[in-house]
Parts: sequence; C-alpha cells; structure tokens
Amino acid sequence: MGGCAMRAYIRRACVPAVLVSALLTGCSGGGDSDDATPKKSAAVDVAAEEPADEPSAEAPSSAPALKLAVGKTGTYDVGETDEYGENFKVTSKMQVTVAGAEYVTPDEIGTSNEPEQGQFVKLLLTMKNVGKAPAEFSAYGLLTWEDDQTAAQDATTLESVGEGPDLDATYKPGQSVTGSVILDVARKGGIVSYVGSEDSEAAEPVFTIELPKS
Repeated sequence: MGGCAMRAYIRRACVPAVLVSALLTGCSGGGDSDDATPKKSAAVDVAAEEPADEPSAEAPSSAPALKLAVGKTGTYDVGETDEYGENFKVTSKMQVTVAGAEYVTPDEIGTSNEPEQGQFVKLLLTMKNVGKAPAEFSAYGLLTWEDDQTAAQDATTLESVGEGPDLDATYKPGQSVTGSVILDVARKGGIVSYVGSEDSEAAEPVFTIELPKS
C-alpha cells in the first residue's frame, strides 16, 4: 500500500508540471504570433493609405516655337486674352511661308542709312489666315535676331522696299499678303524670332527663321 500510494502521489505531481510547461510554451509562442500579426497588418494599412503619384495638372503655358528656314511653311495659333491680359485662348490660325532671305546694301534698298547692327537682310514672307476668324500680324518691334555670339536684339527697321504690300495687317479668313521686311542684324546667319504672341505666359517665340549664312 505504501508503494502504491507513493506511485500515485508521484503520478499526480508530475501531470500538473507537464501541463504547466506546455501552457507556458504555448503562451510564449502565441504571444510572439499575436505580436507579429498586428505589426504586419499595420504596415500593410500604412502602405495602402499612402497616396499614389498623380500627374501634374499644370499644362505647358505655350506650344514650342515653330522652326522655319527659307522655303519652309508652317502654321501657328493666334488668340486673345481677357481684359486682364490673362486666360489666353486660340481664336484663329496663321500660316507663314519664308519665301526668301537676301543680304542687301543700303543702295539696293534705296536708303542712305547704314545698318546700325552691321548688316541689312531683306526677308520675304507670305502670311495667310488659314483659320475661321480674323487675325492680325505685326512685325515692327516684334522680330529679334541672335546667334551664338550675340544675345537677342530687336532687328526691325523703318526701312521699306519700294511700294510693295504691307505685311502688317488684319487678315480675314483666306486672305494673304506677300511682302518684305528689312532687318538689321549683326552678321550673316543666326536666328530671327517672331515674339508677337498675345499670350503673356508664352515662354517661346511664335516662330523662328534660320537665316542663310551667305
């Protein structure tokens, strides 16, 4: 009896110890699992709440400059702004053809004035309204010249070429004029730019013309 009682006592004492060990192990493992799950979920939630990259709503203020050379034709937009000089909108279109560019002397254009910059050039243009509303073109004070050596300078002059038609005019749809302007440039070659856009935010000329080097 004494031995049985002793064995029963030992058996009862061992069972709780095993259970306690198992419970402690289970609690420890379960705690690690519970701690990891919320952290992972929180990371996913934060990533999901981050806003995706959105394209900029800001549009370019103006179209790139139309690049021309002798014999080339291009079309550009003409427009108007509100009373505050803002909110430019396109109203019509103009077509420009560079019909010729000739370096001339004062005698050849019938003037006694010498070019202040160094060289006169006779630029022959054809302007045509290819839009659906009237459009204006004005060259005086709005044509600049530059090259690799010289920054942009006003190239327009008051010199005229005989009694030819005047390019500065209001063109109704379908109307055109072929006429000349005399420019005063520093040397042969370079780029002539028309900066007559009504868009106050325009960062580029309306069109540019590459002059011949001879």
